[in-house]
Amino acid sequence: MDAGTALFERHRSRLFGLAYRMLGTPADAEDVLHDAWLRLNEQDPAALDDPEAWLVTVTTRLALDRLRRAKVEREQYTGPWLPEPLAPEADRPDATAEREESLTLSFLLLLERLGPEERAAFLLHDVFDYGHAEAAAILGIAEDACRQRVHRARRRLREDRPRFSVDHAAQRRMLQRFVEAMAEPTLDTLRALFAEDAIHLSDGGGVVRATLRPLHGAERLARLYLQLARHFREPLFHHELVMLNGAPALLLHDGKTVSSAMWIECEGDRITAIHALRHPAKLAHLMPVTSMPVTKGEAGPSLH
Repeated sequence: MDAGTALFERHRSRLFGLAYRMLGTPADAEDVLHDAWLRLNEQDPAALDDPEAWLVTVTTRLALDRLRRAKVEREQYTGPWLPEPLAPEADRPDATAEREESLTLSFLLLLERLGPEERAAFLLHDVFDYGHAEAAAILGIAEDACRQRVHRARRRLREDRPRFSVDHAAQRRMLQRFVEAMAEPTLDTLRALFAEDAIHLSDGGGVVRATLRPLHGAERLARLYLQLARHFREPLFHHELVMLNGAPALLLHDGKTVSSAMWIECEGDRITAIHALRHPAKLAHLMPVTSMPVTKGEAGPSLH
């Protein structure tokens, strides 16, 4: 292995963790890393004063350019856009430096509220622990401008923080209750799962059936899932409780195919948000998985 490749592999996990959090899809993050590696090959590693800082700077700026383009594309996306999970068997990128919640799918979706520049500054400073001066140098902006971006990002994210649960035990219990309710569905049992102002997002990307707009309210969500539970009751469908991006999630299998991945946010004993990823291209890498037992409800509906 040449010096450049050895250098890149030494920092690859951290670089991927940054690019993935910036972009929300593993494939885009890998593309950014490939471009960064090509640029490194044009350098003499021995001539770099701080190779890690150089790689982080290149990766951040490449990811920032790609995110600006992606923001435009996502505005034209059919229905809600949800982030794509990592393969269940994949190691969590940059496990020593990250805050655990910063890799969850709910947090990645929350980051979509930020503009590209705010997202980059926030991740560098609050997740990867670079000082304002270091983050500003990476982004090529003044330190005061970086500080302002981080402040704005925190303020925007704080608006939803009380609704954002990272209690994995509670999420697991609520997912199991959801499976049980879907196995013997009634409007009352399903409605009892949801907070009054619960929200449902479904990403089919225009490729498969999914709700095209966010749905709000316990009553509306209960009626949606009651309809789905009654319609899809063939033994072919079964649920699997897994860990995706470090948090509990529910997969729906249609035979040997994963047809949906679902994750939730909770407040007390109620679901406040439910996300159903149904786009086949975003699910193709989720087989096989290591599951946790689901006590009841092995047969179930297609989660829209």
